[in-house]
Amino acid sequence: MTEPAADLKYTSEHEWVAVDGDIATVGITAYAAEKLGDVVYVDLPKPGAAIAEGTVVGEIESTKSVGELFAPLAGEVVEANQAVVDRPDLVNADPFGDGWMIKVRFTELPALLTAAEYAALTGE
Repeated sequence: MTEPAADLKYTSEHEWVAVDGDIATVGITAYAAEKLGDVVYVDLPKPGAAIAEGTVVGEIESTKSVGELFAPLAGEVVEANQAVVDRPDLVNADPFGDGWMIKVRFTELPALLTAAEYAALTGE
């Protein structure tokens, strides 16, 4: 199991958030990827889409189940990772790197979990 990275923020729905200025990169955690199993399909919002915090913005299907990608913050999608749409296995292989999902331009960063808080939540 990959430990939560200290420089990222997390949600209780198992998304991670990396902030660079007013752009947040969002993905699912290694914990979530492991629980899903082998990811076989990813559906993401299109660039330009307005998203609201806490709403479902994508779908992640695996051989075991279907999961949802929740928006950890409100804003506008500026990029969707076409690589994970084309190669869903990237979510399992590199959830904190090449397996990222979307980039969002936001105006306000909500309260998110620290790595320690997320680790306590998952028991990892």
